[in-house]
Amino acid sequence: MINKFSIFFILIIVVSSCVPHKRIVYFQGDSLTENVIKEINSKPYRLQVDDIIKVDIKAPNEEIVSVFRNNSTSQSQQNESSLYFSGYTVDKQGFIQLPYLDKINVLGYTADEVEKKIQTGFSKYFKNTDEIFISVKLAGIKYTIVGEVGSTGSKILFQNTVNIIEAIANAGDIDLTGDKTNVEVIRIGITGVEKFHVDLTQMTVFNSEVFYIQPNDIINVPALKQKTIGTGVTATQTLSTVVSVLSLISTIYLWTKIL
Repeated sequence: MINKFSIFFILIIVVSSCVPHKRIVYFQGDSLTENVIKEINSKPYRLQVDDIIKVDIKAPNEEIVSVFRNNSTSQSQQNESSLYFSGYTVDKQGFIQLPYLDKINVLGYTADEVEKKIQTGFSKYFKNTDEIFISVKLAGIKYTIVGEVGSTGSKILFQNTVNIIEAIANAGDIDLTGDKTNVEVIRIGITGVEKFHVDLTQMTVFNSEVFYIQPNDIINVPALKQKTIGTGVTATQTLSTVVSVLSLISTIYLWTKIL
């Protein structure tokens, strides 16, 4: 009777502590039609404090506009560390400072709007600013990821857009102990701090308003309760833990009998 109870008890622990298959597999469910998926460019990103932007200035006469460039690093040498020095950081008041131009307020503006602002700034030096080509873009998308992933910390991807799947894959994917059904995205914006929840096991993730991350987003992958319990996340791990505990109990029981 005792043996049957022990076997039944072990089976209950093994089954209850294992991670269900449906909480591991990505993108479950039916395909989404095009009219369901949100347009990613419907809300262009608006610059925030501490963003770093790259400003490229070109004209038929390169010597004339060269004085307005930050030439500390050549185009071929630009990477994450060099862009920190050669790019333009949005200061605490929301301004950037280009050589020989007045400070430009860029806080809350899109890249296209900043291009027009810089173009206007050149009007004090040039009669015809239409010949000056200005390109403004983010110097990569920086985000921070914590929790149950292969590699936590601050990351940067040199792309125009980054979705949450790319961001997580860049961090070494989610560990088996991570909860794919409740990934958190913390977004610090001009209006305050918002928290969003994303279920990566469902196809509806592609329709999420935070499917495409923004600069300075924080991604948190919480742990499953199985990790907190400590019994293991697979049947083998759980069974091994239970057997070890029962062996310890048996040893203690035998020693108390001998003593």
